[in-house]
Amino acid sequence: MTCPRRPIRDLARMTRALPSFTTRPPALQRCLAILGLLATVEAQMGIFGRRSSEGLLAYGAVLDAVGRDHDMGSYDDEVQLAAIVGSVARTEDFDRGFRPRRHTPRLDDVRRKFDAGGWPPPIRLFRLGELYFVVDGHHRVAVARERNWATLPARVRRVCTIAYARACMTSIDLAASAAERRFLEQLPLADGVREANWLHTPANWSRIADSAMAWGLRRQLADGTTYCCATDLATAWWATEVMPVVAAWRRHAANDATTTDLPDLQVFLAALAHRDSLGTLDWADPANGHTPCR
Repeated sequence: MTCPRRPIRDLARMTRALPSFTTRPPALQRCLAILGLLATVEAQMGIFGRRSSEGLLAYGAVLDAVGRDHDMGSYDDEVQLAAIVGSVARTEDFDRGFRPRRHTPRLDDVRRKFDAGGWPPPIRLFRLGELYFVVDGHHRVAVARERNWATLPARVRRVCTIAYARACMTSIDLAASAAERRFLEQLPLADGVREANWLHTPANWSRIADSAMAWGLRRQLADGTTYCCATDLATAWWATEVMPVVAAWRRHAANDATTTDLPDLQVFLAALAHRDSLGTLDWADPANGHTPCR
């Protein structure tokens, strides 16, 4: 799974998919110019990377954000150390790279065992999506990373979640993940759609939820269409509202490599923002701005 880009850069890239209409309001033009400037600043700052002082992700906080769906049981595996990013109970003892924040005799003992050539017993992990959290074996993970090991044997308990937990999640993403979970509780999209799409702010998820609910109401008022459950509403909205709009906008931006690789939901959000700027509920074809986008 490809990790999400950062919010400002994504917004700036999405605006390039907006048609160059002469009707674009001056206020919108100024916003787009500011987004472009912020994206440049963010890209320059990105060369410094994340601060190594960032701690491990807390299992409880991430689970609260993404929401528990059901347990999948346990299994044995060789787990990539780069995917182990959190802890159940010791988030303050190691940084995000699993470097110990203080020296302990236990750490020295584990180092001696590694250097003596002994194979460490399996660590215990919880898994949420692409993220792994240590239950037991923090020092083994720390020393293995010091020795540039790629994997460790592990006993893994997998918990399926409502929102998808991506490998590059950090603490600043928890609010957006919680908003995604609330959205999916109301509109449970198919698993493949969930995994392939993301938004970066709670406000974006709220805007998409309002759009979906309003679409359902308009269908009911127009022709009496009703849905037996939230899953049916979500499936119909995605198939008959989102995908036709996304397909039209992708055709319009087919030669723009900076926008065509955005996930469907971000393309739809860009199209929705443009429709809002025109003050209409009708979808315009991005090729000419007038005929329906169907």
